[in-house]
Amino acid sequence: MKRMKSPHVMLIPYPAQGHVIPLMELAVRLVNYGCKVTFVNTEFIHERVIKALPETDNIQEIIQMVSIPDGLESSDDRSDIGKQTESIFAVMPGELMALIEQINGSESDKITCLIADATMGCALEVAEKMGIKNVAFWPAAATQFAQLFKIPKLIDNGIIDSDGIPMQNQIIQFSPAMPIIKTMELSWNCFNDELTAKIIFKLMVQILNPVKSADRIICNSSSWLESGTFASFPDFIPIGPLLASYRHGKSAGNFWKEDSGSLAWLDQQPPNSVIYVAFGSFTIFDQNQFEELAIGLELTNRPFLWVVRENIIEDISNAYPMGFNERVHRRGRMVSWAPQQKVLSHPSVACFISHCGWNSTIEGISNGIPFLCWPYFADQLFNRSYICDYLKIGLGFNKDDSGIIRREEIKNKLEQLLSDGRFKERVLDLQTKIQNSVREGGSSYENFIDFVAWIKD
Repeated sequence: MKRMKSPHVMLIPYPAQGHVIPLMELAVRLVNYGCKVTFVNTEFIHERVIKALPETDNIQEIIQMVSIPDGLESSDDRSDIGKQTESIFAVMPGELMALIEQINGSESDKITCLIADATMGCALEVAEKMGIKNVAFWPAAATQFAQLFKIPKLIDNGIIDSDGIPMQNQIIQFSPAMPIIKTMELSWNCFNDELTAKIIFKLMVQILNPVKSADRIICNSSSWLESGTFASFPDFIPIGPLLASYRHGKSAGNFWKEDSGSLAWLDQQPPNSVIYVAFGSFTIFDQNQFEELAIGLELTNRPFLWVVRENIIEDISNAYPMGFNERVHRRGRMVSWAPQQKVLSHPSVACFISHCGWNSTIEGISNGIPFLCWPYFADQLFNRSYICDYLKIGLGFNKDDSGIIRREEIKNKLEQLLSDGRFKERVLDLQTKIQNSVREGGSSYENFIDFVAWIKD
């Protein structure tokens, strides 16, 4: 009798919070479908993920968690995305090849498939050289991924120069069925300094060939969310949203320990009353903007749960306005990190003030929560336009002449969002469609089953 294959799959994310979480979710699902999984983080990220795991978590029992160097010193600033990207691309190929050779030499279950974040094109090249099935995984909006494939055409048409800088501010559309894109919001163009933007664009150009030649391209999205994009790019396979809540499990891959009291606090709030405020892992505030946000939340007279990371502002201990904590202590809760998927599924949450990272976007939509959009950089600016102008399930904030979002703007936009039932109605409709896509018989579910069958073949 022929023994059923148990494929050994290696997964490699880009070393950032928004990239690690969805790939960890994919890893858990592959284990549940009979695959052996090795998950490769950089040493720095590996340490953070392990440290943040709850004591009751069994993730290390079901997934082999390993690490490789990122080429940086312990004292280096890993918030410098450009420097980190250049460094890891320099050391990744050699380190990864050595790791695969070590695993294949010491285990009977050799690596048979490698799934890498699409931005880790060098990992895909290593797998191809070693004769291993290789899969590009895109954790963000598929429409953003389409930008990468259109880079040569954008240059040829004079829309961007050879460094990726737009020649002028204009609106483009890759097909009539796809959302419009503002050239100033092309993902590589939305960084705080031009040097980082050029490094990221160079990376995008670099990974184009290995991504195009990957055996499969899978996306953390749904055909219901981006139907026009998947119709225009048939090689993109939607298998998402990849959320732990859809398998009634816990999210893995966080860099910070989650506040365990958030859900109990939400239990005490009235239904559809709480403003959930979270800006992901990269957003930084100056003192002036932080204070305006705090007072804006206070002026709403609503309960709020606000995620305030330790590094979100330079001096967190003196960041809050005078007397703020005392005034809001009965209806406001500030935490360093929250179990976001569970928070957004809680019946007391009314809306989500978000940086519009793709994970947060699909988590909000999957729970029927309308948005107030406050993007920081990169793909978040496009996601804001997508949420507000295309899906029409949220509103954006306007900055004043000095570039600050003022307290009155925060209060007014919140009232506008929650007083107009059409935002909630549209997002609930989208929620139903997306939930159906990941259930048995749905498009994302069937795509995932086909994908696992291909891995096992």
